[in-house]
Parts: sequence; structure tokens; C-alpha cells
Amino acid sequence: MTDLPTGWDRLGLVLDCFLSDPQGLGGIWLRLRHGPVREAVQNLLADLPRKICPIHPNLEDRALFGGPDLAAMLADGQTRTTPGLAAKSSMFVLNRAECATPRFAARLTQMMDQRTHSIIALDEGCDGDDTPPTALTERMAFFVDLNPVSLRDLHPLLISPDCKPAEIDDQQVQALVQTAAELGVSSLRPVTFAVRAARILAGRDGRRQVTDADLRAAAALVLGHRSLPEDAPDIQDSSPPDQNDTNPDNDPAEAQTPDPRDLEDQLVAAAQTALPPDLLAQLAAGHRQRKTGASQGSGDRLRHNRRGRPKPSRPGRLSAGKQIDIPATLRAAAPWQKLRQRPAHTHLALRSSDLRIKSFENRSDRLLIFAVDASGSSAMARLNEAKGAVEILLAQAYARRDHVALVAFRKDRADLLLPPTRSLLQARKRLSALPGGGGTPLASGLHRALIEAQQAQHHGLTPSLILLTDGRANVALDGAGDRQAAQQQSNSMATAIANARLSAIVIDTARRQSPHLQELAHHMQATYLPLQLADAAGISTAVGGILDASG
Repeated sequence: MTDLPTGWDRLGLVLDCFLSDPQGLGGIWLRLRHGPVREAVQNLLADLPRKICPIHPNLEDRALFGGPDLAAMLADGQTRTTPGLAAKSSMFVLNRAECATPRFAARLTQMMDQRTHSIIALDEGCDGDDTPPTALTERMAFFVDLNPVSLRDLHPLLISPDCKPAEIDDQQVQALVQTAAELGVSSLRPVTFAVRAARILAGRDGRRQVTDADLRAAAALVLGHRSLPEDAPDIQDSSPPDQNDTNPDNDPAEAQTPDPRDLEDQLVAAAQTALPPDLLAQLAAGHRQRKTGASQGSGDRLRHNRRGRPKPSRPGRLSAGKQIDIPATLRAAAPWQKLRQRPAHTHLALRSSDLRIKSFENRSDRLLIFAVDASGSSAMARLNEAKGAVEILLAQAYARRDHVALVAFRKDRADLLLPPTRSLLQARKRLSALPGGGGTPLASGLHRALIEAQQAQHHGLTPSLILLTDGRANVALDGAGDRQAAQQQSNSMATAIANARLSAIVIDTARRQSPHLQELAHHMQATYLPLQLADAAGISTAVGGILDASG
């Protein structure tokens, strides 16, 4: 166990350890977005030797913990209850874990603390800020980031969870405790996870006693993603060497006695090596937030688009997928109890006309896709204004929870310079490197923006397209310099955007209004906005006003 696997093989190792003691290790936090790899992970989880139970963040307490069965009560007039998913010890697979509210996470952590349930959380957050609640991830031993894994990395995994945990001595446990303290881990729960993982890693290799290699592997798997570089000490010993260490007259047995500090330094180094580089800022921010006692705030409840705002209940029939509003149903039935004949031994007479069905209104998060013309001699001035507009809108998006993406087209192609994000720092870094000059592949820019919009719709977002260009298309989709073909293809792509029912705005940045852009906006069924002297504040105000009016 000297070298830990990475990527897909790391998932196999983690599952192997986790299935040996799922309740003791709590769970696994998996980060991966939609795609073939995610489908492969779901198929792998479905084929595990232990049965899994899929759940989602919108699951009600009645489905989780049980409650009255109104359908059975209406059928025979007797009081009936249905058991919830938590009635049996289960391994839950929580989809869209980043959407879980603090209240729902608290309900899950209660079951995890009782050592009756374990959870595999699938996180598909769009950026580093979208993570499951901290109370939930702290109770999961492992974290695996599968976003860097590609389809060609997939292969069958051999999982054999049946093994006898090895023994571990007090000195090894103390080394893990000291390692966690030096890495900035403030809870003893991860230490318990690391002890269990070390015993399982040794047992799966047929050893009866935990070795230093097992401790290093457990520290990397359990403590690695919890460590913080700024809190970790320098693992190199800066103190001068003891003169007695180089004295040949010393006792050989004492000279060969291992220093416990050396083992702790090895565990710290192993954990820091396992820390994903792209999570350093995210984990540091989360650690500082926990230390200052800051809460996630009520805005997290509107973080994503998978939950709806409750509306007044309405009469309806009970069928699959519908939820009964029990208080509203009881209020509807209460005035008629004295007039109804109730069966013997019953206290409530319900009719089908009393049923009230819950109703929700879903509001999706919005994605603003900026398609910016980066061509021509005046590109730099136009790009600077577009950069300012994106930054202004991105700052406003923190309050509205909007995402922003940037597509730039120049020469013979279009590039996605800024994937959907709400991170202002990331936006500024990407925008600062935006080049300019060359031809105007307008059709390619519209095509790439349409692809991003369709992917956003697949993820449940509501995309809106903002096109900034002077309308002088002169590069076709194949890269050829054909002005007429480029204009025809641009109109065809605009029609495709209209057929996709995307809200769009065409901002004319030319010195004079362009008839070609007016025609393009007509094909796109978009709002045409001539801004000959467009600046960042003007673009932001105009776009924000139109989007607020349409939304």
C-alpha cells in the first residue's frame, strides 16, 4: 500500500474499504458532473453486493420516516401507517447532494450518528461554491473527485469487501491524532474514520497488524481532502541534529528506535499529497467559515433549480407522483364530520373530495451566455467593455444566484473562455486573457453558444443569450472566408436558437446600426439593442432591464 491509485482505481479502493464497514465509515462524497462517467458510476453502484436505496434532496419526512397512509384509510376506514425508508438499515445514494438543505442534511446526520445508515453522496456542483452541507460531508470518511476521469479511463473494478480488520496499537492511533491536528482537522470523527480505514486496508492485504504504509494510505484517503496547506506545519525538521545521533559509541538498539515524530511527518506528507490542487481555495474558505461560526445562510435553499416554492393546495385525485397535503385535507374534511356516518371504531370520515394535493412552482437558475465578437481592429475596445459588463452582471448574480458564461469568436472558430460560473475571481482571470483580432466567424459563435445553452437546459438551468457584435460576418462554419455563406449560416443558426426557445438579446456595437444584425435578431426572435457608444455600465443596465422584464 505504498502508492495509492488515482482516478477510477481510487474509487474502487474507496468502495472496497467502505463496503467492509459502511456504518462505521459513514459514507463517500463523490464529485462528478453529468456524462458517461456518471452513468458508469451509477451502474457500478447498482451492481454493488450491498443493496442501495436512491434518495433525493426533495424527499419529505413522511417518505423518509413514514406516516399515515391516507389511501388505505379511505379504503377501509381504519388508521393505517406506512413505514419510511429509514425503517430498515440502508445504504442511501443521495443524488444532487449539493442541493440538500441544512434541514434535510440534519435529518440524514441523525441516522448516520445512530450507525444505522450510510450515504454515498453524488455532487454535481457547477463550481467550488456548490457543495453538500458541511454537517453531511464531515460524517463521510472518503472524498473522490471524478471530474478529471475520462471515458477511456474506465475499466471493470474488482471489489471484494469481505475482510477481517487488522489490529492497531495505541502509538499508531496517537500518530493519526497528531497528524489530524497538524493538518487543521478540528474534529475527532475523521480520526476514527482513519483508524477504521487503516485496519481495513491492512486486513484486505492479509496482514494482522497495521503497518506504517497502511497509516499513510488511511491518512491520504480520509484526511487528505480535509487538510489545509496554511494550517499544516513545515514537515521538514528545521532543528539542528542531535550530536548524539552521530556518535558511534551510542547504543545501536537506541539508534534504530523509530522516532514517532517521523511517522507523523510521513502521514502529514501523505495527506497533503492526496489533496486535489483545485480544492485548496474551496476547502480553505470552508474551514475559515466554520472557524468564524458563519452559517450558510438562507440563500442556499435557492442554490439550484430542483426545488419549488409551495403554492396553495388544490383538490385532486391520488395518483403516482402526487403528494397529499395532510393538514389541508383534514381542514377540508373537518366541517363535514357531524353529517357523515363514520364506520365503527373510527374517529375520522374522509371522502375523495376532501383530498388536497400539494402544488409547487419551480423557478430555475438563469445562465447568462455572453457571445462576444473578438474580431476586427476595434475588438480590444469592444472586449474591454464586454469584460466590464460581465463583471458587473456577475457581481449582481450573487444576489440572484445567476450563472455567467463567456463565448468569444474570432479568426475561424469560437471558444468557450468562461464555463458557467458564479465565481467573480475565476471570471476576472479568464477575461483578462481574452485575445482579439482576425475574422468574424459569427455562425461559429452562435453555434457554440447554442451548444452551451442546450447543455445548461440539460442541467436544469434557464439559459439566456446575449450577443455582442457589429454583424460583419465573413467566416463560414468550415473556416472559409465567404461573406455571403457566413451571413446565411448565421441566419440559419439564429433560426435554430429561436426554435430552441431561448431568450436572446442582440447588442449592436457598430458605429451605425447594422441592417444585417436587425435581420439576425429577427431570425433569432431576439431583442435588438443598438449601442453605438456601448460601455460596461450601459450594457449591464440594458441587459439587466430586459432580463428582469422577461423573467
